[in-house]
Amino acid sequence: MRVETLLGLGLDLTAITLLAYGLYFRRHHRRDLLFAYVALNVGIFAVVSLLLVQRVDLAVGFGLFGVLSIIRLRSNEITQQEIAYYFVAIALGLVNGIAASFPLTALFLDVVLLVVMYVADHPRLLGRTRQQTVTLDVVYADPGALRADLESRLRGAVLQVNVTHVDYVRDVTVVDVRFQAPVMEVAR
Repeated sequence: MRVETLLGLGLDLTAITLLAYGLYFRRHHRRDLLFAYVALNVGIFAVVSLLLVQRVDLAVGFGLFGVLSIIRLRSNEITQQEIAYYFVAIALGLVNGIAASFPLTALFLDVVLLVVMYVADHPRLLGRTRQQTVTLDVVYADPGALRADLESRLRGAVLQVNVTHVDYVRDVTVVDVRFQAPVMEVAR
């Protein structure tokens, strides 16, 4: 095994540990996705390292990544935020696998990716903004009344409401609502 590969692996394991445990798990507390991020990252690093050492045909490399790209991200409910963590986990594996011969470049790119995720997902940045799907046992003809009801139920200022389903027979309305949580709720 080449020294560059071992150095790249060390950088990769450090970077994914910081991303998965230091940022993601401490902020979102989903153990299932933490494991997925680490496994995906190390798998990508291993495949890239193997492709670089074996000097396989470029078509085989693209085919392999094509197969990897069709793997669907399955979970009970996965947010766009969590998908961003998936992409950064993949990027870290690629960066550290490909740039293993250039450790300062790999380290610089790792730091850039981690700092961007730290800042972009920081609770103080947009911590009070929430998204929720709400099912109401009433159908509103007046959008203002719907907004007032949601603000009362959610105890926050409604920023956007999108009615996704109305059932007049059962008097049910399903809405996707974006709202600003009260200041006290953010402290939790």
